[in-house]
Amino acid sequence: MHEMALASSVVETIEDEAARQGFDRVRTITLEIGALSCVDPHALEFGFEACAKGTRSEGAKIAFIIPPGEASCFGCGETVGIARKGDACPRCGSYQLVITGGEALIIKSLEVV
Repeated sequence: MHEMALASSVVETIEDEAARQGFDRVRTITLEIGALSCVDPHALEFGFEACAKGTRSEGAKIAFIIPPGEASCFGCGETVGIARKGDACPRCGSYQLVITGGEALIIKSLEVV
């Protein structure tokens, strides 16, 4: 379950920012998890709750933004949406795609006090 390691990294990043910026608590965390990232939002949330105990993030709510997968196709030259890695281009059927979006895990915003 790599989500536990990711959750631990998110908590650590928030703790580092709290020390740097001087906030005491986190109320809401907005995470962007790309549709192609292979991260299960529910597992990440579960891991986050466990990792956040005793930290400034304990009890924080998590909001998810899940952008779709996106790729550039060498076959037709278009940028297209894809549901999974390994899918063919929905326009021309080519498998010569380079993923250009939807793989990231990003802390987009924090609501803090």
